[in-house]
Amino acid sequence: MLDPSSSEDTGGDTGGDSDPEAAPEAPKKPAAGPAGRRGEDDASSSRAAGRRRRSAAPGAEPGAGAPHSGAAGEEEEEQRKMKLQIYVFVLRCIAYPFNAKQPTDMARRQQKVNKQQLQAAKERFLAFLSGETQIVADEAFCNAVRSYYEGFLKSERVSRMVHSGGCSAGDFREVFKKNIERRVRSLPEIDGLSKETVLSSWIAKYDAIYRGEEDARRLTPRAQLSAASELILSKEQLYEMFQQILGIRKFEHQLLYNGCQLDNVDEQAAQIRRELDGRLQLAEKISRDGRHTRFVSADMEPLYVEELRSAVNLLMANLESLPVSKGGPDFKQKLKRSTMNNSFLDMGDEGDVLSKSDVVLSFTLEIVIVEVQGLKSVAPNRVVYCTMEVEGGEKLQTDQAEASRPQWGTQGDFTTTHPLPSVKVKLFTESTGVLALEDKELGRVVLNPTTNGPKQADFHRMVVPKSSQDAELKIKLAVRMDKPPNMKHSGYLYASGQRVWKRWKKRYFVLVQVSQYTFAMCSFREKKAEPQELMQLEGYTVDYSDPQPGLQGGRVFFNAVKEGDLVMLACDDEQDRMLWVQAMYRATGQSYKPVPPPQNKTTNCRRGLHKPSVPISLDPSQRQGVEGLISADPCRFDHAALFSVLQKRTLQHRMNDSFSCLGWFSPGQVFVLDEYCARYGVRGCHRHLSYLRDLMEYSESSALVDPTLLHYSYAFCASHVHGNRPDGMGTVTAQEKQDFEAIRRRIVSLLENQITHFRYCFPFGRPDGALKATLSLQERVLMKDITTPVPPEEIKNLVRRCLQSAAQINYSQLMEYAQVKADPRASPGKRLEDAMRLGELCMEVLQQNDEHHSEAFSWWPELMAEHAEAFLSVYAADMDAALQAQPVDSWDSFPLFQLLNNFLRADPHLCDGSFHKHLQALFVPLVVRYIDLMESSIAQSIHRGFEQETWHSVKSLTHNLASLPLALPQMPSFTAPAWMGPPCESTNGSATSEDLFWKLDALQMFVLDLHWPEAEFAKHLEQRLKLMASDMMEACIKRTKWAFDCKMQKAGRSTEFRVAPPLCTMFNVLMDAKKQCSKLCVLDAGQEIDRQWQQYHSKIDVLIDEAFKDMISSLVAKLTAVLDGVLSKLSRYDEGTFFSSILSFTNPGMDLADTYITFIRQNQDALRDGVADELHVDEVFEQWYSGAMKAACVWLADRLDLQLHTYQLKTLIKIVKKTYRDFRLQGVLDATLNNKSYETVYARLAGEEATAAVKSGDGLQGISMRDSDEEDD
Repeated sequence: MLDPSSSEDTGGDTGGDSDPEAAPEAPKKPAAGPAGRRGEDDASSSRAAGRRRRSAAPGAEPGAGAPHSGAAGEEEEEQRKMKLQIYVFVLRCIAYPFNAKQPTDMARRQQKVNKQQLQAAKERFLAFLSGETQIVADEAFCNAVRSYYEGFLKSERVSRMVHSGGCSAGDFREVFKKNIERRVRSLPEIDGLSKETVLSSWIAKYDAIYRGEEDARRLTPRAQLSAASELILSKEQLYEMFQQILGIRKFEHQLLYNGCQLDNVDEQAAQIRRELDGRLQLAEKISRDGRHTRFVSADMEPLYVEELRSAVNLLMANLESLPVSKGGPDFKQKLKRSTMNNSFLDMGDEGDVLSKSDVVLSFTLEIVIVEVQGLKSVAPNRVVYCTMEVEGGEKLQTDQAEASRPQWGTQGDFTTTHPLPSVKVKLFTESTGVLALEDKELGRVVLNPTTNGPKQADFHRMVVPKSSQDAELKIKLAVRMDKPPNMKHSGYLYASGQRVWKRWKKRYFVLVQVSQYTFAMCSFREKKAEPQELMQLEGYTVDYSDPQPGLQGGRVFFNAVKEGDLVMLACDDEQDRMLWVQAMYRATGQSYKPVPPPQNKTTNCRRGLHKPSVPISLDPSQRQGVEGLISADPCRFDHAALFSVLQKRTLQHRMNDSFSCLGWFSPGQVFVLDEYCARYGVRGCHRHLSYLRDLMEYSESSALVDPTLLHYSYAFCASHVHGNRPDGMGTVTAQEKQDFEAIRRRIVSLLENQITHFRYCFPFGRPDGALKATLSLQERVLMKDITTPVPPEEIKNLVRRCLQSAAQINYSQLMEYAQVKADPRASPGKRLEDAMRLGELCMEVLQQNDEHHSEAFSWWPELMAEHAEAFLSVYAADMDAALQAQPVDSWDSFPLFQLLNNFLRADPHLCDGSFHKHLQALFVPLVVRYIDLMESSIAQSIHRGFEQETWHSVKSLTHNLASLPLALPQMPSFTAPAWMGPPCESTNGSATSEDLFWKLDALQMFVLDLHWPEAEFAKHLEQRLKLMASDMMEACIKRTKWAFDCKMQKAGRSTEFRVAPPLCTMFNVLMDAKKQCSKLCVLDAGQEIDRQWQQYHSKIDVLIDEAFKDMISSLVAKLTAVLDGVLSKLSRYDEGTFFSSILSFTNPGMDLADTYITFIRQNQDALRDGVADELHVDEVFEQWYSGAMKAACVWLADRLDLQLHTYQLKTLIKIVKKTYRDFRLQGVLDATLNNKSYETVYARLAGEEATAAVKSGDGLQGISMRDSDEEDD
């Protein structure tokens, strides 16, 4: 036997170019059938000494790497022999395929991502986020990359996926693409920039980050070698691949290659014909002996034999459809069949007759004329040339040359159908005579070339005319005759037979292949295209023969025997005989292989001994082992078991290579496996059962396997077992049915486990569509037969159970990932912080489920909702415990409510679900308690604040609030909405009012930010807060009005009166209350407002308006009273009074008028600067002006009969004019300025001025009611 350890191991690494980092975890279950293991060099081999042994890969046998000893050594030797035998069959499938082709429509698999590449990707994305790259990006892209880095690249599930070997760079890219699509769709539209453009730009930037500084076109040598496996492979590449798969060394491959004669297509075709004949004989034996495989039904036994015959006939048809020689011209001779026989595949039918016209050969001849020697009869300067022709063809001529140098090197190409053509070459010289019609012939040569003749140029003696002086004329030429593809051998033989060649005579024979199953032995004469006689080799057996003393001619003999005929043949060379026997052995398709006789019997007794040449020189032990493997009858092997080993090791090699194959074979592997199954009769059901078994081993060991493969193989087996004939096989063996049921139970368990662990078996929805395919396969597996569908409730309940279990598993994995442990001794803050973190992680898990897995469960969206509720219910236990541990009146848990509620209310399946309602029930008491405390504290702040109020305008609320001695509950700090900006739009109110408005606004914003999901309770909260705000504002307005009245009562009536800033602040408080009322006291426009609520809100508005009106009236009355005091002082100068005569002698000046004018101007400025609302300031000014003019008009009306004193006139003129102008500058309208009172006063003062001018000339000292540019300031 061939010694596996007789040479150095040059090709036994089954791992190929696989990446050890990306290799999946080895299945823990033993192999389904016997499988080869890596060959190891014997310890006695010096070249292998000290070689480190490698551990077995998935699927390798237990004990690999153990020393050769005892039974283990024998078992290993048997396994090694089995692998070599499998390799022999694989070699033949690759060398001469006639059933399968390498598929070209398979999806290209992408390179795996290993641990080093994952770490490099993390570093590159981190460098981008740190700003260490030159890639320019906006904030939105940076946020997307940060989310991708934190949520995907750093995920433990990605590390598991990379370790299992099922992750590629394309998966990374698709996850990022899906992530940014959601983000980009939510961005606002930008004019001139489409979202598709943004997506393309982001993807390009992602590629630049992922690639880093690597050149995308540059591949490592190992990657280039591995990438070639995804392409259409040559025979040499397939040989090398299966050497790695089966652990075959290079020298073993070379021995088997030479022994099987893989480079000889005729030998391979003959081997196929022998195999098919053996399978037919086996079918006949089974039919005759009745030893059938046990089937599920006894009626299948006759059908089984018919299937065997049909399979062989189909293979014969496939072989027959091939051209005669692979790689040769695509032509095929047809047989003349008997009309009585309808099956051209019945090769034993005597009705098949081959005629001479069916044998057509076509030869190509190349004639090269080099030179002529011995030309003496022609002068040196004469022109000579040659002609060449093939009998029955055209004539060609060389170029002309001088007789002194007759050299050409000219080639002529001819075609002929004559196996023994006649080639004529003639030498001519040009005739110089005037009357000469033809050139003179100097010599000629006639040749009869054959395909076995020499190919190199040689000298030939030419035949010259009798009177010629060129007796030694020779020509050097070469005649090359190519061998057509359907000509398998040729040569001269002695032959005689009973039906043909009845005389012992030397003839020229050609072995012709007319079609794949038709060969003919033809004898030809010279210059004849059709054979003289022919013998169809079908049914003959060729063998070596002993010397025949009675026959003259021939040294070594062989014969062809058939029932009723014997043809004896002989040749003169032992090597020639071996070639003839070998060629005829292939042509006959006989099962018996001729063995050369001993050397002393190989020649005729009258001939000398001839030592035959040995075609192959090998070591005897090696040759014996090779011959045993090669000559083994394929029909005697259990190819089902051998194929299981081959497929298992092929899948192992595929899963360990550098591609993310997910269980898919490469095109070359599919081709070899298909060819093996077709050629050696491996049943399709057995093939797919073995494939399912191997794939499930990898799936159970956490390797990623495409469920589409499981689905296809399972559907094939189920269809076969239930008699649907997916491959035309109607028989079902008991073993197939038993194995199918076992695999069905196993696959049900596997799929349930995968659905339960869907987040970890299909992380981030990878492989794409795998989870959906798994659910579809689960439904298919649950079918009792191929026609009855599974009740929808059954598959739905199964998925429901899986998802219920998945909720527990996912939460436990989440707790482990977050490293959170339930510790009752932890502080309340720490427990609340853990609950917040777990809540964030739970939302992230549910978002990922919705993004990556919801499409797979689209048939049952309610089941995903139930899964989410179950998942949250597990979290609810930890949340409840954390909330119960919080102290009383602690509001730190509100952020948790907002976090969870914002997520739940956005999900239509979880909104108002069980967990959502449970969350509301937990926080309703807290919200009510918080609002109660806030209401009480705000009421206290109003009471105490107004008691201590200084009524100074505030400019910074935070500074004033810090001085408030109030113990108020702190506002929630979990959110930072708009209400955390400036406390109020105005900063001119009092500290108490601003604090009140800010607190009311903040409280309402807090409740609004809760987004309470229950409509009734949310409406109740809003109404309560609006009512509370109305009550608080009413109290604020009343306290402000009371404080204003107190201030006004204490104020004097002299020109020293000034509007103090507190009075302005009180006006501002009312104005702020009016502004805040529309926001704090009015219900949402979407709610129904009843009459009672409208009346209540109208009461607040009326109260504010009345307070404004009363305060303005009070202020105007106070300001008008000052003018009354000034006029009372002027009354002392009335004509006819006691004091007027005394005061007439004084010169009081204009101090009284100036003082009043100053009073007006300063109070105008105080009101304009202190009161924030200009409308109310204008209203005060209008009423003040009207009141002042009315007072002056009344005062003058009381003195209609009296003439005004000069002092009175001067003072009033100045007061009236300055008042008019000052109020006009403050924006009082002309209609108000020129009212009736003013016109009356103006007319009276103008008349008095005219009277005074007549009496005293310039007694008014330039003071006049007339407008003038020279005004006394």
